[in-house]
Amino acid sequence: MSEPALRLGVNIDHVATVRNARGGAYPDPLRAAKLAQEAGADGITAHLREDRRHISDADIEGLMATLSLPLNFEMAATDEMQAIALRHRPHAVCIVPERREERTTEGGLEVAREENRLAHFIAPLREAGCRVSIFIAADSKQIEAAHRIGAQVIELHTGAYCDAHAEERFEERDAELARLTEMATFAHSLGLEVHAGHGLTYDTVQPVAALPEVRELNIGHFLVGEAIFRGLDPAIREMRRLMDDARAA
Repeated sequence: MSEPALRLGVNIDHVATVRNARGGAYPDPLRAAKLAQEAGADGITAHLREDRRHISDADIEGLMATLSLPLNFEMAATDEMQAIALRHRPHAVCIVPERREERTTEGGLEVAREENRLAHFIAPLREAGCRVSIFIAADSKQIEAAHRIGAQVIELHTGAYCDAHAEERFEERDAELARLTEMATFAHSLGLEVHAGHGLTYDTVQPVAALPEVRELNIGHFLVGEAIFRGLDPAIREMRRLMDDARAA
């Protein structure tokens, strides 16, 4: 039996980062989302941060009004973000940790210590028809907690694996990949759908894409950066090709 198709979610946050560096309306994240769809993306990811450093409320409005692909709405576990998600009812919400001083999401959500609060937080989102994903480290305690609170999906944080590769700490990289492999299998055994993302590049995507339990990869910053050199469409098509080749192998 062939493995299920691996989905690619393209994160458009950093198109908005470039726009906001100058102000105005260009480049338009919604245009990027449409280009991503034409290039083979299966979904669009956008993180509405509390400080609105990249994606804006108007971007979310535009995506929900015009996007034909599923929207994965990344958000912190705050009352404000819950209200926005309940108003728009995107296909999926991914709960991520968020600190104002961080440049990017630095780690997975601490679920085990906040189990009761998060269970109550995600319940209305599930009732509204949103698929709830939790962005977590490849750690069995966090995966078990995500399962207990009623999340349907976990997204494994691949940042440590990618950083170790970039810094040529190959023994550590291989250990991180082994951890991701083990925890993807464990999460799947609990009935959770497994996604992965953060820091993935052409050089690091294939070992993760090859994991049979992983159903979706969410990739953004690298693709937006690569688009400077080769254009967004070919950048996404190359990522799609590498993912498909890894899955087929």
